[in-house]
Amino acid sequence: MLAALRQSARFSLLPPPMKYLLLTALLVTTAASSPAVDPKPDLAADRSFVLDGVQKIAAPGSPGAVCAFGPQAFALVGGKEGKTALLPVVAATHWEKGRVVAFGHDGYLGAFAEADTGRLLANAVRWAGGAAPKAKAGVLKNAPLLAHLKTQGLAADALPDSDWSGKLRGLEAVVIDARAIGEKDVEPLAKFVRAGGGLVIAATGWGWSSLHPGRSLATDFPGNQLLAPSGILFAEGTPDPTFQRGYDVGVALPLLTAGAALDAVMGQAKAPLARDDSTQAGVTLSHALRSLPVGDPVFLPRLAALRAAPGAARQPTPAQPLKASDALARLVLTQELETLKRTKPEQLRAHPAADTFPGAVPKAAPRLAAQKLLIDARIPGWHSTGLYAAPGELIRVQVPPAVADKKLAVRIGCHTDALWHLEEWKRQPEISRREVITAAQTVAANPFGGLIYLDVPESAAGAGAFEITIAGAIAAPRFILGQTSVMEWKTRLRNLPAPWAELETGKVILSVPSEKIRQLDDPDALMALWDRILDAEADLATIPRQRPRPERIVPDVQISAGYMHSGYPIMTWLDKSVEQSLSAAQMKAGSWGHFHELGHNHQVGDWTFDGTTEVTCNLFSLYVSETVCGLPAGSGHDAMKPDAVAARLQKHLDSRASFERWKGDPFLALTMYNQLRAAFGWEVYQKVFAEYRALPKEQRPKNDDEKRDQWLVRFSRAAGKNLGPFFVAWGVPTGDTARASIAELPAWMPADWPKR
Repeated sequence: MLAALRQSARFSLLPPPMKYLLLTALLVTTAASSPAVDPKPDLAADRSFVLDGVQKIAAPGSPGAVCAFGPQAFALVGGKEGKTALLPVVAATHWEKGRVVAFGHDGYLGAFAEADTGRLLANAVRWAGGAAPKAKAGVLKNAPLLAHLKTQGLAADALPDSDWSGKLRGLEAVVIDARAIGEKDVEPLAKFVRAGGGLVIAATGWGWSSLHPGRSLATDFPGNQLLAPSGILFAEGTPDPTFQRGYDVGVALPLLTAGAALDAVMGQAKAPLARDDSTQAGVTLSHALRSLPVGDPVFLPRLAALRAAPGAARQPTPAQPLKASDALARLVLTQELETLKRTKPEQLRAHPAADTFPGAVPKAAPRLAAQKLLIDARIPGWHSTGLYAAPGELIRVQVPPAVADKKLAVRIGCHTDALWHLEEWKRQPEISRREVITAAQTVAANPFGGLIYLDVPESAAGAGAFEITIAGAIAAPRFILGQTSVMEWKTRLRNLPAPWAELETGKVILSVPSEKIRQLDDPDALMALWDRILDAEADLATIPRQRPRPERIVPDVQISAGYMHSGYPIMTWLDKSVEQSLSAAQMKAGSWGHFHELGHNHQVGDWTFDGTTEVTCNLFSLYVSETVCGLPAGSGHDAMKPDAVAARLQKHLDSRASFERWKGDPFLALTMYNQLRAAFGWEVYQKVFAEYRALPKEQRPKNDDEKRDQWLVRFSRAAGKNLGPFFVAWGVPTGDTARASIAELPAWMPADWPKR
């Protein structure tokens, strides 16, 4: 029946989400008539079997989350989500007569030599193959893993490269990277597992999403088309390691499965949850709601009754945030936002929380007729429009037919930080919206409103310059250095009605609440200073001052991490830092936070090793503070005052120059880098950075040991001094070969180096 459905002409014309719903419904219906299986397997015993002899596993890259939501699904290994909660990175399930184990990163199929990952993979194959000690497993296109499984006593064979999913007869288990699955493979694999076969599968959910913008991980990814009826899915999210290089395999994790978490939340009247358990249940359920397709028939119907529960309809505000322990309210809000995310623009309405943030639109603000804008597709990223979409109101965007297939998108809202993982929500955890353009005319809307952008991918550069029109929007204050006259700004533009404004150059764009710029009299001088800051960052990084796209800085009532964080856009809190960014005098006096986050955006991994992520970015803070702000060299932050530096350094030396201490104190490590600056000048840094930038791929460092060694050698040669003794005195480890390669250079130590 499945084959007949897939081969029908009508089925081939359906969008992937509808295909998913039909296939899932048919699989569920078929399951009801399949041969009887044990409805209550011993999941605790299953988990013990798979984890036998496993204490820690690797974290290859950034593993993604696995959502375990079916009644026979269970979490095997969890990673940190927030302060106390976990999300599965490895999960398993029974599926009718068969079994599935899912790993949240494709790299797990190559990480068998790290920690106990190899033992876990072998156990997973045995369990999936019916707990047979020598289960016969087929492995697809992975000779090293095949060899490893054979060393573990398994009867492993290579699957043929072509038509592999049709040649599963005689196997007890299959091990595959989900990226190899096409839609044609879903049915034969599902049939194999449901009939009693085993499946060990790996994929990186967030990675697939990043490569397929505008598509649904739940419904468009063939790996999830296969797995969803089993009760597990590859999901968004990147659970953090629970130790430095991977994940501890701890005690049972019952609240990491959506069914158990829902039972716990619904049963709170009889058995109130402890705070951490409530937090965990809320995180699990929120993640499940964001992972499952809207028509899921297995789990989502159970949530319908929760909406009417007391306390379920609360909305977060800065004054009254929703905390992780408010599991029910957060769950209902998550369901509401997921529904809005899937609602067509024409059916959206203004959300009542929009007035709180990002802000109310004046009732009398006129909606503009078609506004023409010139877009240069050679500049990737968000193109500002000077227009604002009122909450819930449609805007209409027209592009030339020739660019309708270039994967352009309309973005409404600059506040792109998602807050799902945080312990408390001070606003709705997701408030921006992006509509992919697939035709010459597109409608878009956002229930929260926001500034309007045309989002241009790098692949569209060949389209050159073209004109678009946007109708139905509200005018927003916008200043462009070199184009907007200060007189026009003061007399008209700064008073336009939208609640958010933008100040723009070709190098940086500030998005700020309009109320903050109503009295700004000289945006010309302010943005010229910002250009000097960006030029200084480029100069130290040894990149051209003319950028591929401007950096962006956006303040928010709550951000996803830290006091500020880097990225596109750089995010800051909506506090005094906004006033600082809008004051030429304050910026000229130094703004370490802004310079620091811009530094992150100019940081290069080749010369940033473990312990220096929050250090090498501050070289840019020092450089801008000195060259643009005119502050004394090596200053710009209280922690870099001479007395503080001396005390910190002496404490480090008194502790026998512990490298762990060095890595744990960014300003201690920065002191070492600043000593090099004081002795050899910024010119040597620039010479070394340029050298790294020109390195061919094969010469780039491949791990932390090589990064430290190359930094020592390259800086020593650029400075003409042997810095080996200096690194040893600081306790920064380097290899014998690296130190020997610079032994012919004269040894160097700072003249004022403290004696122990």
